[in-house]
Amino acid sequence: MKIISGNGNRLLAEAVAAELKMPLCDASVQRFADKEVFVEIYENVRGEDIFAVQSTSYPTNDNLMELLIMLDALRRGSARRITAVMPYFGYARQDRKSGPRTPISAKLVANLLVEAGASRILTLDLHAGQIQGFFDIPVDNLYAAPLFTQDIKKKYAGKSNLMVVSPDVGGVVRARQLAKRLDVDLAIIDKRRERAGVSEVMNVIGNVEGRHCILVDDIIDSGGSLCNAAQALINAGAEGTDAYVTHGVLSGSAAERVQNSVLGELVITDSILETDAVRAATKIRQISLNQLLARAIRAVADESSVSSLFD
Repeated sequence: MKIISGNGNRLLAEAVAAELKMPLCDASVQRFADKEVFVEIYENVRGEDIFAVQSTSYPTNDNLMELLIMLDALRRGSARRITAVMPYFGYARQDRKSGPRTPISAKLVANLLVEAGASRILTLDLHAGQIQGFFDIPVDNLYAAPLFTQDIKKKYAGKSNLMVVSPDVGGVVRARQLAKRLDVDLAIIDKRRERAGVSEVMNVIGNVEGRHCILVDDIIDSGGSLCNAAQALINAGAEGTDAYVTHGVLSGSAAERVQNSVLGELVITDSILETDAVRAATKIRQISLNQLLARAIRAVADESSVSSLFD
């Protein structure tokens, strides 16, 4: 077994390799003068079980191209099996036709990964679980819920007024799973989205008065929806609000928006490399996926159960 990393989130790849007590594969991912990607692997990979770690986050297209070329280099190097480890799966939000003459880009990316040489996909909290069906190769979709549960139990030990809140109707299943793990009540934010990136909170479904609310979601991008939801909860009488989100895209001024919101704390994973703005925001905290990914990689390499990680 060998682990190779692109430039998308090398710090996470190094942490995973350290957890597995093995070095990263000796390779370079460079750019020519015209920004073409060039990958060179300095170790023999013939017959090896290779795990290529790369988040396809900003700059999405550059990181995706790095991964595709890395997969091609490994396939041409006669690797026995190549698992694309994508802590953040870019283009996952384009999982269906949103209107006439629009693409299903998540399916296109799935096709590209398979054609480039991926034998298996290992990812985390896909925006829509049905994206697994876009692939004709095995897909392991990990969940951050166990990490969030552990962190919440540690932080709020002895607190009896917790309530998990889904920031929209689409995230109810995810929120319900976390509420079940914590054995707490569930509330839902009912909102109407006028256009992409802009949301209007309509109603809070559930009695949140006097409760400490924990918003849970898979992606935070501009931060508008989450901050509006937190404000709606406070307006409805909530004692306080925190948020747990798997993928901290946090584009533009999102970190500043979170910092100036009524949210007490935003907890994200390191599936996406943090920016300087995120690092400077005192309300944003990262928890690492290194142990979860390392255990999943070991399970895949040993041909043992991955789903048992979430029991």
